[in-house]
Amino acid sequence: MVPRTLIDIAQIPGGAEMSLFSRGDDFMIVVDRNELMSTRMNGSEIALATLSLERIAGVRNPHVLIGGYGMGFTLRAVLGAVGPQAVVTVAELVPEIIAWARGPMAAVAAGCLDDPRVRLFEGDVADAIGAGQYDAILLDVDNGPDGLVRAENDRLYAPRGLKAAKAALAPGGVLAVWSAGTDAKFVRRLKDAGFAVEEVAVKARTNGKGPRHVIWFARAAS
Repeated sequence: MVPRTLIDIAQIPGGAEMSLFSRGDDFMIVVDRNELMSTRMNGSEIALATLSLERIAGVRNPHVLIGGYGMGFTLRAVLGAVGPQAVVTVAELVPEIIAWARGPMAAVAAGCLDDPRVRLFEGDVADAIGAGQYDAILLDVDNGPDGLVRAENDRLYAPRGLKAAKAALAPGGVLAVWSAGTDAKFVRRLKDAGFAVEEVAVKARTNGKGPRHVIWFARAAS
């Protein structure tokens, strides 16, 4: 097996260290021993974009918030599906993630951050949620609805954070949360916050193989 090569290390504000590795043509971002994402498995990140946009298909020029950038698969999928007047805000807390996208992972990024529809919010996605109104909020900042990457992310999934997300959604908007697995307690919190919840299982790879991940789609309950 080709060994992994460490490219760079970043300190997550208020959290642990994050490492970028390569293996051949593949890249991996790792926190502690947890592989948060890789270029080999991007199917569910793409599904986060496409399935969310299906649920706001009636919006002509949507404003979409993505937190965070990751490896850009969700962003590129959104850009490929929305029109020229759409706005896509990307909230990324770790500056090195953007530096990696423009540096060693430039071929993977394919210039998506320079698309005129993209607004880069360099900070906490919770602050981005509080600063605007969106037709869709797509959250993929942890391995699920808990603060794995940094403890402060717990506030996104707590009742107050869900209330803030609901207030930031335009009428008919959707909150989408990616997770490595199911979480009945989080579903209950979504419902308690006034959301109607749809849980969808998706495969990690675009070829339908690999682990099964989960995306929750939450709309304001009628």
